[in-house]
Amino acid sequence: MSEKAKRYAIFAIGLFINSLGVSFITTADLGTSPISSIPYVLSLNAPLSLGQFTILFNLLIVLVLKKQFQWEHWLQVPVTLLFGWFIDLTMVPLAAIAPQTYLWKLGFLLLGCLILGFGVYLEMAANVAMLPGESFVRAVSTTWHRDFGLTKIVFDVSMSLTAAGLSLILAHTLDGVREGTLIAALLVGLVARTCRRVQHRLQHQGVG
Repeated sequence: MSEKAKRYAIFAIGLFINSLGVSFITTADLGTSPISSIPYVLSLNAPLSLGQFTILFNLLIVLVLKKQFQWEHWLQVPVTLLFGWFIDLTMVPLAAIAPQTYLWKLGFLLLGCLILGFGVYLEMAANVAMLPGESFVRAVSTTWHRDFGLTKIVFDVSMSLTAAGLSLILAHTLDGVREGTLIAALLVGLVARTCRRVQHRLQHQGVG
């Protein structure tokens, strides 16, 4: 397998892992992940699934920031479609084993954060394409010379606050935005950053 093919394979795996992480966090029912908070709030108030609203939301980011993406811009479209489909696909089996107690819900949430953070890291490691949200974070971190993980935390918090505002407007309550959203906002970027640091450390030690 060529180096380019390996990178695309890593990216595809990372994309699926991302969707699995989102589904775990959403199934925990403590508030979904920040990057999915806006689509999730909309899905609770309209007859479209989380995956479908995720597709629409990410395509909107592509249209708004298309000048930032250059050649990568067009690749965002199939990536976004696949990601939304993966989310709806992975939500089905997890819904059947949805946790009922708060402790189990917290466990689902934390596991989902680890999975999603690792998926984000794999996207960065593949370096072939990213989801529009992560592409935006990368553009900001590169332009302003900021750490990707820290920039993602700021981005995630912003998405969560926007989703909370939408929920209050549409449902007059905080449906879909809870303590789990805040926990995910803090942990996912931290996990991605930690994985990246471990990779750099191993490379400096001549491993891999």
